[in-house]
Amino acid sequence: MEAPVPRVGVVVFIVKGKMVLLGRRRSTGVGDSKFALPGGHLEFGESFEECAAREIKEETGLDIDKIEFLTVTNNLFLEETKHYVAIYVRAFLRDPHQLPQNLEPTKCEGWDWYDWDNLPKPLFWPLEKMVLEGFNPFPNA
Repeated sequence: MEAPVPRVGVVVFIVKGKMVLLGRRRSTGVGDSKFALPGGHLEFGESFEECAAREIKEETGLDIDKIEFLTVTNNLFLEETKHYVAIYVRAFLRDPHQLPQNLEPTKCEGWDWYDWDNLPKPLFWPLEKMVLEGFNPFPNA
């Protein structure tokens, strides 16, 4: 059996005012029934921005732009023998009136906007850890 190797994910803070888009995960892997940001695996040859735009379109139908790098986290899921390096970016809706659709219902129960100061529980632990450490995904006004 091959040794497990780290995977790279791109995770997107789509911000609207002081709200972020979150969905409740449906997963046989990690984070089942936890609220999480949209995102997915980086494909060979993709930039972080290309991955973010593709994953958001595939999962929510939304078009995003102004994609900016925010931070990186190193996430070990020891019980599941998984290791993810997560590249976090911030993005904005190209059309502020566009509504998210749940295009992958086997992976997510649905998408909604949540106020950063009143996030739903339970959060997916990498996001929960960022919140507890005081991370702020919003641009400085």
